[in-house]
Amino acid sequence: MKRRYSLTPLLAGLLLAGYACAESVALQPWPTRAKAQAIALLPGAGSVVASKRDGLLLLDEAGSERGRLAGRYDFLDQRPWGDGSLLATFDRERQQPLLQPLAGDGHWGAALRLPSPDFAVNGQCLYRDASANLYLFLVGENGQGEQWLVGHGQKLEREARKVRRLALPPSAELCRADDSDATLYVDEPGIGLWAYGANPEADGSRLPVDLSAPYGKLVGSLSGLAVVPDGVLALDKGPALQRYVRQGDGWENLGAIALNGPKKAEQLAATEQAGTLRIVLQDDASGHYYHAEVPALPARAEAPRTLPEVMPAVQTQSVQRHGDAADDPAIWVSAKNPKLSRVLGTNKQEGLLVFDLQGRQLQSLAAGLVNNVDVRHGFRLGNRRVDLAVASNRSDNSLTLFAIEPADGKVREIGRVPTPLEEVYGLCLYAPRDGDIQAFVNDKDGRFQQYRLSAPGGQVKGELLREFRVASQPEGCVADDRNQRLFLGEEDVAVWTLGAEPDAKAEPEQVLAVGDLLRDDVEGLALYHGAKASYLLVSSQGNDSYLVLDAAAPYRVRGAFRVGLNAAAGIDGTSETDGIEVTSANLGGAFGQGMLVVQDGRKRLPEGTQNFKYVPWADIARALNLD
Repeated sequence: MKRRYSLTPLLAGLLLAGYACAESVALQPWPTRAKAQAIALLPGAGSVVASKRDGLLLLDEAGSERGRLAGRYDFLDQRPWGDGSLLATFDRERQQPLLQPLAGDGHWGAALRLPSPDFAVNGQCLYRDASANLYLFLVGENGQGEQWLVGHGQKLEREARKVRRLALPPSAELCRADDSDATLYVDEPGIGLWAYGANPEADGSRLPVDLSAPYGKLVGSLSGLAVVPDGVLALDKGPALQRYVRQGDGWENLGAIALNGPKKAEQLAATEQAGTLRIVLQDDASGHYYHAEVPALPARAEAPRTLPEVMPAVQTQSVQRHGDAADDPAIWVSAKNPKLSRVLGTNKQEGLLVFDLQGRQLQSLAAGLVNNVDVRHGFRLGNRRVDLAVASNRSDNSLTLFAIEPADGKVREIGRVPTPLEEVYGLCLYAPRDGDIQAFVNDKDGRFQQYRLSAPGGQVKGELLREFRVASQPEGCVADDRNQRLFLGEEDVAVWTLGAEPDAKAEPEQVLAVGDLLRDDVEGLALYHGAKASYLLVSSQGNDSYLVLDAAAPYRVRGAFRVGLNAAAGIDGTSETDGIEVTSANLGGAFGQGMLVVQDGRKRLPEGTQNFKYVPWADIARALNLD
């Protein structure tokens, strides 16, 4: 039985535009005479239209004018803002994107203007992330796109800041963002509807929501988009209303609803009211507006999973190489003065970098293609004690050793231990006893080797203690000196653990397999030894998150989090993380309970080469209710 929806009874179906619409709706005229380019429905009741002739017009529920802001405007999107709304529009006179607050009593607030773009803007839309940061997307000619940070909470930025550039379809004009699952929808005329990650840390990949016939169910180029609870609506040729519900990593088309009334529908706006969807659109042929109610979309099979976010307090200077460069950090804690502690980071295209706790680069050591680095205290170098950093070096498949002067944290290379491995990769240190520092190093083919490091007479040496392997490519590892355990990551498979002592059985025990929580690649591993509990941290690169597990069997998962944008400090979040390191040492200030250092694979705000972010442990403990 076919169904037909209107404002009152269900009626029969309609065949339109070459395809069968199982449903149709009789649109009713909406009594406004505004000649406009866009419309936005406000929370509760009322609407705003943007006109190139009449300005921004505030209308009541019946379409009568309540207020006006003079000017020439195009495009509209809105988000709740205090007791009113925040409007995103485009000032045609000044050629500037504009964020315009509108109070509930109809008062126009102080606006925020973006700089005039160096491209023609074809569309724009708002996005609010899980931490209440507000962004504006610009869709421009020739596939140019930008994302700008424009507010946080209920406050606009003093100046909008560009977060990233995007490559969008060349002729795109429509965009809308779904705040609930961080999805940006963009049209490609004659091709289809695409979904991008709206979070600023998302990569630039896209997924098809629907394509034009014969590859999909779209008939023509889209003329309107609206995000509604559990999905998105699109105006298609006919005119018809296409409806999509998010299902996992894809979208389900619920079928088209034929629109009976306008000849050329455009400027779709929609809002949920009492279990139904109210839609408003314009007939481009006549300029008249129409409205109707259609059923709400069915609830998603699974609600979007939202992980808590913590913010970085400090970021390092960016590395001086483009592409995949920064990789793995280590933390050297100064016994003399913890505030003088250092963060060592690898630039695998150049060498080892040394940063202070404010993120300033203090040293750059051209040591070659170093990949992973780790630190331990109390290494005997000849007749004196220094602290030790060791890095896996792909230039010559060696372990490269660096002395760290305990007095001032100065780092210098002191020698190399050759290995027979064909492609050294991950590395971590193990120091179960005073003066006994050992290194685990792995190869991409799955082999591990364990060495005891020494420097009698000042010349570094490495004694091979044992070998073992995993079935596929590993990288990250961390050793628990207290409990004589080694944790290692097999990138596409799992986190494993085994005894760290040279005579322990090389039979790994699975800690956590790749799956719903842990997304491959498994990357950096780190251990936090607190006063009450110890935790294993894992970089889950596949979903830009970090897992926290108990560091002792049965390795209970305590939670996961992401590192999000810190608007106040102007520091972007993190994504595609390789190496991580953590300490429980009191480093002062925000780092009184220690800190986590993470490599950031995509530098934003503004875009640049990779760097490292420092996150207060207290914020992580608070977010996950840790001891």
